[in-house]
Amino acid sequence: MRFNAIIIFVLLSFFAKGQFLDTFKVFLHSKPSIDARLESRYSFMNNSPTKVSGVRLGLSFKRKLRVGIGYSWLDTPVYDKEIVKDELGKPKIITSFFKFGYVCYYADFVFHKTKRWQLSVPIQVGTGMYWTRYDDGSKITNSKKRLLLFYEPGITVQYKMTRWCGLGLDVCARLALRNTNYVSNKLNSFVLAPKLLIWFDQIFYMAAPKSKITKKHGPAMW
Repeated sequence: MRFNAIIIFVLLSFFAKGQFLDTFKVFLHSKPSIDARLESRYSFMNNSPTKVSGVRLGLSFKRKLRVGIGYSWLDTPVYDKEIVKDELGKPKIITSFFKFGYVCYYADFVFHKTKRWQLSVPIQVGTGMYWTRYDDGSKITNSKKRLLLFYEPGITVQYKMTRWCGLGLDVCARLALRNTNYVSNKLNSFVLAPKLLIWFDQIFYMAAPKSKITKKHGPAMW
């Protein structure tokens, strides 16, 4: 069941590929706006809910294509119990925490839009490092950092409540490309990212309808 759902996510990302390529040049010839946001993405590791926090900075073309770069990090303690030897060679149980951080490259293409509803295909690729850390009571030990690669296809649903605010939800599948048993067991998961959306440019257009900026780029629209 889980494998089939992941395949569906991948197919959805390719479904919009033709439309994306046909309109990509048109978007690039339009004047972009800044896409800046804080982000929280929720998934499961070790069968426990986890949160990955991040920051994003990119460009938005006609509100139908967003591309950019960001940085994300694991924001929830994820740990395993391990047996190690102390200085006398005696075994003892320690708590080993899993850590990672990565740079992500993202694109989000809108393929269906009405007055209030919007469907888009977000695609994210991440490159970074993962490691483990444990404190045996006398010192903190970090393992060797290893390369992290993953791919996140998915779909986004967005509902616009007013001209300046809305709600959204990303539903993605996180797939480790460096697919060792250790990494895949930790990282392969569904990802949910609820969003509160606020369009500050629309607030400005509504607050200052007679300004030069509003006359050039506005007015506020659905």
